[in-house]
Amino acid sequence: MNFRTTTPKVMLLTLGLGIAISSCDKAKTSASENVLLQEWTGPYGGVPAFDQMKVEDVQAAVEQGMKENLAEIDGIANSTEPATFENTIEAMERSGAALDRVFSYYGILSSNMSSPEFREVQSVLAPKLSEFSSKISQNEKLFNRIKTVYESAKKNPLDDDQQRVVDLIYNSFAMRGAALNADQKARYAAIDKELSVLYNKFSDNVLHDEENYVTFLNEDQLGGLSESFIKSAAVIAKNKGQDGKYAITNTRSSMDPFLTYSTERALRQQVWTNYYSRGDNNDAYDNKALIAEILKLRRERVELLGHKNYAEWRLQDRMAKTPENAMKLMEAVWPAAIGRVAEEVADMQAIADANGDNITIEPWDYRYYAEKVRVAKYDLNSDEVKQYLQLDKLREAMFYVAGRLFNYKFDPVPEGRVPVFQEDVKVWEVTDLDSGEHIGLWYLDPFAREGKRSGAWATTYRSHTTFDGKKTVLASNNSNFIKAAPGEAVLISWDDAETFFHEFGHALHFFSSNVKYPTLNGGVRDYTEFQSQLLERWLSTDEVISTYLVHHKTGEPMPDALVEKIKKAATFNQGFATTEYLASALMDMKLHLANPDGMDVGTFEKETLDALNMPKELPMRHRTPHFGHVFSGEGYATAYYGYMWADVLTADAAEAFTDSPGGFYDTDMAQKLVTYLFAPRNAIDPAEAYRLFRGRDAKIEALMRDRGFME
Repeated sequence: MNFRTTTPKVMLLTLGLGIAISSCDKAKTSASENVLLQEWTGPYGGVPAFDQMKVEDVQAAVEQGMKENLAEIDGIANSTEPATFENTIEAMERSGAALDRVFSYYGILSSNMSSPEFREVQSVLAPKLSEFSSKISQNEKLFNRIKTVYESAKKNPLDDDQQRVVDLIYNSFAMRGAALNADQKARYAAIDKELSVLYNKFSDNVLHDEENYVTFLNEDQLGGLSESFIKSAAVIAKNKGQDGKYAITNTRSSMDPFLTYSTERALRQQVWTNYYSRGDNNDAYDNKALIAEILKLRRERVELLGHKNYAEWRLQDRMAKTPENAMKLMEAVWPAAIGRVAEEVADMQAIADANGDNITIEPWDYRYYAEKVRVAKYDLNSDEVKQYLQLDKLREAMFYVAGRLFNYKFDPVPEGRVPVFQEDVKVWEVTDLDSGEHIGLWYLDPFAREGKRSGAWATTYRSHTTFDGKKTVLASNNSNFIKAAPGEAVLISWDDAETFFHEFGHALHFFSSNVKYPTLNGGVRDYTEFQSQLLERWLSTDEVISTYLVHHKTGEPMPDALVEKIKKAATFNQGFATTEYLASALMDMKLHLANPDGMDVGTFEKETLDALNMPKELPMRHRTPHFGHVFSGEGYATAYYGYMWADVLTADAAEAFTDSPGGFYDTDMAQKLVTYLFAPRNAIDPAEAYRLFRGRDAKIEALMRDRGFME
């Protein structure tokens, strides 16, 4: 559930957001003709020409975009005029437009439509992009001008939004070595270059294992699986040249339902092992040695800045501020989480014993027997619930919520009016319900396919600003739902429905932006997940359930009795959900607090989990060798705890709605939600923004109540 959004433009690469490119053949298109560089034309203020992008154009476009951006930066840095907000900060905000456009195409080719040819391009351009970034972040003349504006603003305060931009940019440069001496800067840049190559290799290795470990089933191995899942698996197998068989791909969206329902225990173990061994098969695609090198380089780099470890450096501009604060939160929740796991395992073992299954619960059994416990305790069958969770209806439900809270209307854009990069991608225009004002476009890429990275995410192709004329938003949501057989409805699990709402929350955060400067569209990692996690709560509101959760065959609404079962089971399996997540978050932090010299990553993972008393019956959500949030870039490095930090805010904010007269659709609360939590983006300090919404800081007790840990 990660996302890409706008950060200070010159900082994109040093933040490690996975931007990396390279070369295969010499590009045949001149810079002036290269569509990836050209200004966007067409309706809605211009849109990307996704239907015209070619891998062979990428290298030339990136190199030309970097060249133009560096020329703009040099012009700012070498100006003979005294440094001012206008000629330095605003000029920086205005720079890099062509390269921004290229990155929009690059993000699609990297995340949604990767290919061996593009991966070759990535590997060549990764170090070049790192060098480009270092040339900006270590430009001494540029930093001196930024520092002049920063220090001048202390004596002569700027407008609030201008001050925020100056502070963010100055701190970003300072955190990335702008004040180092020449030798230190050279080493810092060399480390960044080495890391860019390692990040790219890490991602390629995980993608290799996702694409190459597929489990094919025969007809006599389908026990327990739903009709819709079987049909989808048959289509996938046929597309992979195995007509007559059924494919379980090495992605979460395929693995999860198989482990939940398949009666074939040996196959459950095989599918589980394939998924949780990605990047950990002791072959040419193994990531453990890469991770050890990444950790060493990260530690060395922050030591140049005077920090003890990477976590201390990273968290200084987050809500948590210090690793100790982040650890304090996680350690407060951990005992209750693993205690609940013990209860859940006992319930599962009891059912297995009663059935005469003669087994001890193993990780590949957890989902299967948890489902049986759910049925026994709550008379709630996940597959029964799934019959009411149609993808198209859930999308309509999200539009309804956006209308009630944000006053947005979503209208489908006629096919062919806006270019798309794949036939399954659909586009909607977003307008204000009352005024009809155009807000932006929403792209949806819902289905899994080869070359698309796993998981779900949101991204922007163009963010809102009013800096040089108002710019409307182009945002997308991307998922990996299994495409149904022709004529069948796409049915998804309750967890997947929550994730769908979650990623839509990111999109609404983009659309509701009300900032002037591009840098203010960024965010603080342990805060920006909060808004999207909060939006998940509207899935279970009565208005959504009664209108949009209807049976895919009969069209009948979900029965009240089933709704009541869902609500009673709201905290079911929270031991599993909380523990698998927290184990990954704790591992992320402990890896970066430890001394990386001579580290054996596999041994460190095992010993750390043993020390935590990690239940043997379940794995980390993301085992270290495929922990892409942390090792394919730096966006979530020592920041994966941020989901839990955001969960505290989410639970506390949800109680504010619950306690209001109109509940989750209370008009006054909705207005405060938009005004203080969504529209400001990073224009206000997150802690202050939350206090403006709630009237106080969030309390951890709300989270403990929410997960049933206060019982």
